[in-house]
Amino acid sequence: MLKLRTAIQTLGHTQDLKDGSLKPQGFAFEFEEVPAIIQAFRRMVRASEFDISEMAMTTYLCARAHGKRFTALPIFLVRAFHHGAILHNTTLGIRHPKDLEGRRVGVNRGYTVTTGVWARGVLQHEHGVDLAKITWVLSGDEHVAEYRGPANVVALEKGKKLEDMLASGEIAAATGLTLEHPDVSPLIPNAKAAGFAALKSSGYYPINHTLVVRDELLEAHPGLALEIFEVFAAAKRRYVERLKHIAEPSATDKRYQEVMEITGADPLPYGLAPNRKMMEMVIRLAGEQGIVAHPHTVDELFARGTHELVG
Repeated sequence: MLKLRTAIQTLGHTQDLKDGSLKPQGFAFEFEEVPAIIQAFRRMVRASEFDISEMAMTTYLCARAHGKRFTALPIFLVRAFHHGAILHNTTLGIRHPKDLEGRRVGVNRGYTVTTGVWARGVLQHEHGVDLAKITWVLSGDEHVAEYRGPANVVALEKGKKLEDMLASGEIAAATGLTLEHPDVSPLIPNAKAAGFAALKSSGYYPINHTLVVRDELLEAHPGLALEIFEVFAAAKRRYVERLKHIAEPSATDKRYQEVMEITGADPLPYGLAPNRKMMEMVIRLAGEQGIVAHPHTVDELFARGTHELVG
């Protein structure tokens, strides 16, 4: 039987795959536990170490733009709202997101990190911020080593930490940090409510992670993409059914429960049809922010034979 080296997180909707209670028919997963899933992204992008890997959405867009030999399936493993991802120093007189223009703003890890892309999209499209008028200060490098960012993206000075710089006011704000400090607070108040309001008004429901498969395997086994999709969708459906009855939900469970209450639908839809709008948006943001020069279309990004699947 075909055994596929696989790196994914253990989540409510992947748990039945990870513990073996749900198994595919035509192949077997060989799961490798990775201490932090972002390490798997890097290993897949730089050395194609896995047959199947979870991957951040904009890491994938950037990887495909640089010719990496793997392709996504329309399986979306992580979704979140990012209005609360921007912290700012409250002593600097910032009263509106546009006040960030002309200032330095930190970015946890790389410029292509998906949370940062969605957060910058909120700044630009909901608050009219000109992202080109901000200097973005990165605390790390990019998963896709070949990528080069726009001119207003710079590396953090050696020996410094974004958390310290934000607390002191050396940078005005930062995305992707967790920091408790009396002079630091979320830039957008009531961020959770803002995210859910956007979901209610426009269907805004950001995609963070997808699933990719090495192209050699997809080419050698024409039915593999469908088999993978079906078993992931089956595991997710089990979770969604459990989700309806969880008495003491985790924060993630609770978020998906609230999404289900708002939409009346599956809070983790797989397939292009229910996700095309969000895919088009993240592709647009990646182009606007200088992550990809010539964006792919939605259909170009996903494996042949999967475009009509919904699960």
